[in-house]
This record gives sequence, structure tokens and C-alpha cells, in this order.
Amino acid sequence: MKTLDKYLIKKFLTTYVFAVFIIVLVIIVIDFVEKNDDFIEHQAPTRAIFLQYYLNLAPYWANYISPLMIFISTVFFTAKLASHTEIIAILSTGTSFRRLMYPYFIGAAVVAVFSFIMVGWILPKANKTRIAFENQYIEDKYYFSDRDIHMAVEKNVYAYLSSYDNTSKTAYDFTLEKIENRTLVEKLSARRAVYVDSINKWQLYDYRIRKIGIMKDQLTFSQASTPLDTTINMYPGDFENTNNLHETMTIPQLRKQIALINSRGSEGVETFEIEYFQRFATPFAVIILSMMGLIVSARKSRGGVGLQIAIGFVLAFVYILFYIMSKGIAESGNMPALLAVWLPNLVFSAIATVMYFTVPR
Repeated sequence: MKTLDKYLIKKFLTTYVFAVFIIVLVIIVIDFVEKNDDFIEHQAPTRAIFLQYYLNLAPYWANYISPLMIFISTVFFTAKLASHTEIIAILSTGTSFRRLMYPYFIGAAVVAVFSFIMVGWILPKANKTRIAFENQYIEDKYYFSDRDIHMAVEKNVYAYLSSYDNTSKTAYDFTLEKIENRTLVEKLSARRAVYVDSINKWQLYDYRIRKIGIMKDQLTFSQASTPLDTTINMYPGDFENTNNLHETMTIPQLRKQIALINSRGSEGVETFEIEYFQRFATPFAVIILSMMGLIVSARKSRGGVGLQIAIGFVLAFVYILFYIMSKGIAESGNMPALLAVWLPNLVFSAIATVMYFTVPR
């Protein structure tokens, strides 16, 4: 690595860190002004506000805006180098433009790897603390209010409950049906099912088990005041507040959650799939946008640095708009999540490739 590489990497990373720090600081100030009344109303402790909420909110936003900030900061400091004729001086020494991209790629790769580790394993733990604080001191207390819930708990096994009380972890009018070859072969009915944390099982009260045979049915009734302990692929967490639940899961947990939802045939898997694929797409977005930022701003412009920075902001806005649109289409189920997450990266990679051949060598 040459002295020039170290110089550019240092400028690259320091500009990026400074830009992220300023934007995150502005976001935190705006967020505090907006939520201060909620903190006062719910009597949130000052220590919890800063240590549980804002200490975990800052890295969340820092990672969230990383692709855009690395693009804008690359445009900013490269345009400044170009305006001082430093880019021309570098190329005049015989250094190719492709070689000039090398320190930018190294700097972007450092940010991308750090971002992948953060979003894959570290930030989900921080988000758990932050979201728990929000549910306690900002959001209203959550009560599960859905009625007549159906779900597949295993292959060919379906559960039904008329209502659920998330404070006592009790399901009412619970039934469990087993179907083979499109025929009901066994049905378990219970007036209520209570989840017991100490044994990690459901206890069924006033239950009846009916096994349907070819010649005759077999019935089993509950004994007086004796519950039936049973393990069901259904948990109290399925009925808790799922607001931003996908943000609290690590990559392995997201993979298990997606498999669980698909096995049940339930709805809402798109949110978890988008989050899962986004964990892998974001680091690549950092590299793609940094390279594009270099290509946009490497040419010395008569309009000065301001024009190139303005172009950078326009492209950043187009990227955000593109991402929001594709994500919204995917959440509605009209586009595969994998394509929706990677489409902005693919389109901007193509644009950057075309622009690369227009840069003076």
C-alpha cells in the first residue's frame, strides 16, 4: 500500500465518520424533541433514556444511513480533491483510474465488513433493548385483540383459538386438528390452554380428544381439574407485540423465523425475508455507492464542488426512492423479497459501469 493509498483511505474514512456523526446527532436531537412529552408522561428515568434508548438508537441510525452517507461523503471529498486539481495530478503520474479506485474500494470494504457484523449480530441485541424501552415508555400498552385465529403448527396439524389473553398467556376455545389425505383423523378440543413457563408447555383444561377411525371413533375426556401437559409448536411470542420484531433478530434467528412461518403457512413472511436479504445487500450497497461516488465526482467541473455535490444528493434521493418502491411492492407480495432488496444495487451497478467508461483517463 502506497502513501497515496493511505492518504485517500484516511480521507475516505474520516469524511464518512464525520458525516455519519453529524447526521446521527441531528436525528437524535429531533427525536428527543419529538418524544420528550412521552418521556415525561410515562415517567421514563433519565438514565434509561440515554443508556437504553439513545445509546442503542445511535448505532441503529448510523448503520441505516451508511450506504447513503458513504456515497455523499465520497462525492464531497473527491469533488474537493478534483477542484484542487489533485485528481489530475495523480493521473498525470501514470496512475490509472482503475488503480485510483483501489483505496476507495479498501475503505468501502472496511465499512462494509463492519456494517455486516453490526447488522448481523450486534445491532439486533441493541434493538431489543431499544424496542423494549419504546414499548414501555413511548408506545401504549399492548393487548392482543385478534379473534378467530387459525395457524398451521406442524405439517398437516392446524390450531384454532377464538381469543388470546397475552397477560395470562391463555388461549380460549382451543382446538388442534390433524389431517391426513384431506381427511380429519384426530381433533383435540379444550376450553382453554395456558402456557406454563416453568415447563415450557401448554396445559389444556376441559379437553376432549377425538380419534376418528374407519369403524368407530375413539373419545378421550379430561379428568376433573387435571390439565393435560402438551408440547405444541405455538408460543406466547406468537401473540406478543411484533412491532419491529424483525430488527431484534440475528441472521440465524431470521432464517429460523422464516422457516417457521413458511412451515405454518402463515402470512407476514415478506417482512422477515426483506430484512434477511437486506442484511447481505447493505454491505454491497456500501461498495457500489462508494465507487459510484468516485466516478461522479472525479471529473473537475466548471460549476465547482457544489454542482457535483448536488448531483450526488440527487442520485442518493433516486436510490432511496427506488429502494422504498421496490420494498413496498415486495411487502405486498407482488415481488420476490430477494429481487426487491437487490434491485437498487443491480440498477445502480449498471449505471456506475456505464458512467465508468465516460470518466477521463
